[in-house]
Amino acid sequence: MYGVLGLILLILIVGLIWRHHSLPCPAWLGWMVEMDNPFSETNRARVIVGHLGLAPGMKVLDAGCGPGRLTLPLAEAVGPHGEVTALDIQEGMLARVREKVQAAGLQNVQFVQAGLGEGKLAQVYYDRAVLVTVLGEIPDQAAALKEIYDALKPGGILSVTEVIFDPHFQHRETVLYKVNAAGFKEINFFGRKLAYTLHLEKPV
Repeated sequence: MYGVLGLILLILIVGLIWRHHSLPCPAWLGWMVEMDNPFSETNRARVIVGHLGLAPGMKVLDAGCGPGRLTLPLAEAVGPHGEVTALDIQEGMLARVREKVQAAGLQNVQFVQAGLGEGKLAQVYYDRAVLVTVLGEIPDQAAALKEIYDALKPGGILSVTEVIFDPHFQHRETVLYKVNAAGFKEINFFGRKLAYTLHLEKPV
């Protein structure tokens, strides 16, 4: 009982400190990112992946992959003929993902150490892209969203998940303003106001 309360208190303290800095979650806090939030089903990996309509052979960008909470289920969903690009600005996070990918025996994950907006992604390449509680950590969000837009194939989908427990939570209206400016169109909404996933399409 006290252990659980202590963990919740620790998360709250770290969250309050982190909220005042537009920085990605440091690698040493990766364990926090890996946990499915017990208070919100919206942020659970199986739910996010399940909404994507993935098929074998698809190419998916896991943008700001962190310790790989979604990378592995995405790689499993697209199968050996598909591909997942795990992109993160921190080598420490990518190292954790590599270990998991190797342990799972997966051969369809590529790794890119870069920040979104740096122009490191191939254009017109991906069928899906996911941003899970990442958007608020990106300094130049316009450049990041433009790079994702350019990287997606026409008809490709960007999935943005935001949960109020994240220190850099973005309200739906804020996200829509930014993605619409990049050229995306909303096609689906899952969840509720404080814990949701938006699907945005790159028009054909």
